Amino acid sequence: MNFIDLAEQQRHIRTKIDARIAAVLDHGNYIMGPEVKELETQLADFVGAKHCLSCANGTDALLIALMALGVTAGDAVFVPSFTFASTAEVVPLVGATIVLVDIDPRTYNMDPESLKRCIALVKSEGLKPAVVIPVDLFGLPADYNEIIPIAAENNMKVISDSAQAFGATLDGKSPCLVADITTTSFFPAKPLGCYGDGGALFTENEELAALINSLRVHGKGTEKYDNVRVGMNSRLDTVQAAILLEKLAVYPQELVSRQQAAEAYTEALADKFVVPHVPENATSVWAQYTLAAATQEERKAVMDGAKSQGVPTMIYYPKPLHEQVAYKDCMIDPKGAENSCRAAQTVFSIPMHGYLTSDEIEKVIKSVGFNYFLSEVKET
Repeated sequence: MNFIDLAEQQRHIRTKIDARIAAVLDHGNYIMGPEVKELETQLADFVGAKHCLSCANGTDALLIALMALGVTAGDAVFVPSFTFASTAEVVPLVGATIVLVDIDPRTYNMDPESLKRCIALVKSEGLKPAVVIPVDLFGLPADYNEIIPIAAENNMKVISDSAQAFGATLDGKSPCLVADITTTSFFPAKPLGCYGDGGALFTENEELAALINSLRVHGKGTEKYDNVRVGMNSRLDTVQAAILLEKLAVYPQELVSRQQAAEAYTEALADKFVVPHVPENATSVWAQYTLAAATQEERKAVMDGAKSQGVPTMIYYPKPLHEQVAYKDCMIDPKGAENSCRAAQTVFSIPMHGYLTSDEIEKVIKSVGFNYFLSEVKET
């Protein structure tokens, strides 16, 4: 069994992908070819956004967003401590200061109350609160209804790191429509992924869209040899755009299948683990289906047992950022990041993708549930 079965997905759409790639080889426009614009139009339509601009990867998308917003030295950028490093690593690249925020223990997303404490800390240190980057972790949108007003009160911009949640909704609409800039990733393991690296940015602001378009192509002006600003080289390959077009075509049905698998997991495992919490006004795309065990020891016992039965599991993420060497000296919530630490010690994810069969779902449930029972017996 695969944790994410890209081969099964490819089997369903291989003929169409082959035709798309062949078309790129025929026309030879390998950089910014017609499929790139076609994809950007379809991605924007999918979430109802005015502007979508693709780029080389999700990390570049975050960096370009910071550059477009003019973030610089003396600015503070707030990111959750419980996330992948890419959300934070781009901040020093523009000279700004990373500030680590704790998470809500139910959703694993940024805690608005922790954000407030971090903003107060930053102001006391003489820095300017500039940008908050909530992460839509595991496929679930962050609490933008709380975060955006906090940002507005402090004259801050909002970048939504939706690398794991493209297609998720909050109050019936995409986070792409509420943040100043939303970024996403098309890394192969993402819910909508290509066969290499890729990313995109979304915005409702015409001026930001034009600026992003310039920044991703060396700061170009009216043409590529007219450089009006310092930019970077971050263009989505035409071949990857072609692949994503066919993946996007089946994405709505895959989201239905992911939801069905998540519902089956929740129904069967809710009495054994802490199952994912999805607020009533939100939907998740289930980038990961993440459970929490009672203790780190119980988690290990369950994961070891599942492995022995051929069921893969993963830990996202085994260390919060503030415990990692590169980020240990960063500013952090004055109350610490207890929820981030606990999540790192207890969460684990089980197989999730759009092609899980009922037999595979049952096997995962039995494996994890049975090994939970064994861990209880061992403890007593």
